[in-house]
Amino acid sequence: MATSASQISDFDPLISRLAAPLAPGDRAAFRAAAENALIGCSGEGIAYRTARDIWRTFFHPPPDDLRAGQPRRLGSRPSKLISGEPIGADDPRTGARDRHRFQAV
Repeated sequence: MATSASQISDFDPLISRLAAPLAPGDRAAFRAAAENALIGCSGEGIAYRTARDIWRTFFHPPPDDLRAGQPRRLGSRPSKLISGEPIGADDPRTGARDRHRFQAV
């Protein structure tokens, strides 16, 4: 049977992966809580579910008003379609191809 110290080192990559998106102040507290909860854990699946539930108590998503109007992916630039004026029926060229499709040449 494995000792608790070796079990913690077995789950260290899982704890590190889950601690990465947390705020820097919450990472140490999450790591301590996850290590205590995973003592005596028998498998990877139950360890993940246990650590996931603990992670949810430490994760605080940013407010939506801070993300409004920002690109969804990191490093992407704003879309010209979103920032430009809408194209619609007020443009006299709208539908010209359909209107002239059956004209004799």
